[in-house]
Amino acid sequence: MSYKRLITWILLPGILAGCVSQKKFNKMKAEADERYVGLNNTCNTTQASLKKCNDNFDALAREKSSLESEMDELKKRTNFLKENNTTMLKQLEGLSVVTSTQAESIKRSLENIGAKDEYIQDLQKEMDRKDSLNMALVMNLKGAIGNLDDKDINIKVDKGVVFVDISDKLLFTSGKYDIKPHAHEVLRKVAMVLKNQSHLEFMVEGHTDDVAYHHPPLLDNWDLSVKRATSVVRVLQKEYGLEPTHITAAGRGEFISVASNDTPEGRSANRRTRIVILPQLDQFFQLLEPR
Repeated sequence: MSYKRLITWILLPGILAGCVSQKKFNKMKAEADERYVGLNNTCNTTQASLKKCNDNFDALAREKSSLESEMDELKKRTNFLKENNTTMLKQLEGLSVVTSTQAESIKRSLENIGAKDEYIQDLQKEMDRKDSLNMALVMNLKGAIGNLDDKDINIKVDKGVVFVDISDKLLFTSGKYDIKPHAHEVLRKVAMVLKNQSHLEFMVEGHTDDVAYHHPPLLDNWDLSVKRATSVVRVLQKEYGLEPTHITAAGRGEFISVASNDTPEGRSANRRTRIVILPQLDQFFQLLEPR
């Protein structure tokens, strides 16, 4: 029934009777309008509450489904743990029948494992200590030498060994093996650090490029590389007091290059003198000896 028809049926008896005034009729109509608005608001509120309830119901249903999935997963884990527990109990039952001889053998094996583990830990500690000493040595060398161009001198650690590479253009005139006067200062700084490490032994290596060399009495790059190495060794020993029993001089010729000899830059990089801080193999081999 529509709103208008409802009002008509409410007011019809009064209208027909002719006993209702216009003022009273308007009042009744206003009251009816107010009741309609109230009922409509109540209806809207009820519908909103119903929607909220439906949303809450859907959320609870999803949460229930998630909890059921978690419960299924927990059941699976519980069953898995029960099976493992049963297996372990059976294994323990099997261990209970180990003979005394077998028990003694197991004991010895465990002791050997413990000894080997301790041995490995000692080796690792020694290697860590050596790495720390190498890094300290590198820092001391860099601090002593100062700000030289990286192209002229390079200090690095490679596979646990400290290398100091000095470009031959810093030390020698091209094709010569006499040390330049201003190069003595660089060697003095290197010697100062090495002298403070009296236990160290080191090798001075001469390296050349692959350009053929023949200037009697030197026959080739082998000779030149050796003469350059011995020139550096003499300065380190005689001028700066390094112990000669700790020094080795070696010539490498052109055969251990660090760059391609096809370019001037590559050949320049290959012409170098390398100081190699030798690892203390006697200490390392002592660790390897059976205990």
